[in-house]
Amino acid sequence: MEPLDTAADVHALIRDVLPALAPSAWFDSGTSEVVLPLGRSEARASSWTVLERCSRAPRSVWPQVVGEWVREVGDRAFLAVGEMELFGDVRELLRLRIVPKLAPRDREGLVVVPAGDHFDAMVMIEHPRYGGPLTKARAGLLGLHKLGYVMTNTHDRELSDVAVHDQPLLPGRDVRVVTKPGSRYVSALLSEVDQFLPGPNEHGALVGVPCHSTLLLYPITSTAVREVLPVFADVVREMHAAADDPCAPGVYWSHGERRLTPLPADAPTEGTGEFATLLRRLD
Repeated sequence: MEPLDTAADVHALIRDVLPALAPSAWFDSGTSEVVLPLGRSEARASSWTVLERCSRAPRSVWPQVVGEWVREVGDRAFLAVGEMELFGDVRELLRLRIVPKLAPRDREGLVVVPAGDHFDAMVMIEHPRYGGPLTKARAGLLGLHKLGYVMTNTHDRELSDVAVHDQPLLPGRDVRVVTKPGSRYVSALLSEVDQFLPGPNEHGALVGVPCHSTLLLYPITSTAVREVLPVFADVVREMHAAADDPCAPGVYWSHGERRLTPLPADAPTEGTGEFATLLRRLD
């Protein structure tokens, strides 16, 4: 039997047992979810799990299966109340951390969205003892659904005081350093490097994010980038190897509509690639 074939009967059983097992909860027919009030918020649990369980079980045991599932939902809601008391308004603690693209097995269960082709944006709970990546299960328990404010939190509470300075890289060639020692979130500025570069910035910049507390930038204005690139790559690689909170060991070319193109230290100067084409235009 398919899960959807059980829906009408299982949903009726859920409605029957809720008054006894979870008196404050109710069943939302529109979304097929059990809704449990949690103070000023609520937790929601999709019925799909119990539909799958019932589809694999004899009809005679469905009441037992449904009862066990409702108790599980209630237990998770109880844990959510504990977390809310621990964190207060957890929405105030959410931050966005940019990390190198995760493998599918590593991103499973986490609240993660792509941040271009080479990085992911991971939602974090910023708490010294109980923080860490926000899991989908935890987000459901805490009633966290629309998370558009997370980047605003990160900017306002973590990145408003980043320091920007220039540091010699080669004679007459400086690298721009955007940093906040000890921060885990400066890497979130990867999509906004233009604000730290002198304008107009027609040809983009070399970008390194060796650790989560620091961005390295070199605006591309002339063919001097040929001699700068290998040295820039060495610095990024060495900082990454020595970092307590490493991010990415490579160098990227930031250009166009917030595009990041990986560059090897010996990026080709010949051929038809975009970077080689740029160098010919600068000659």
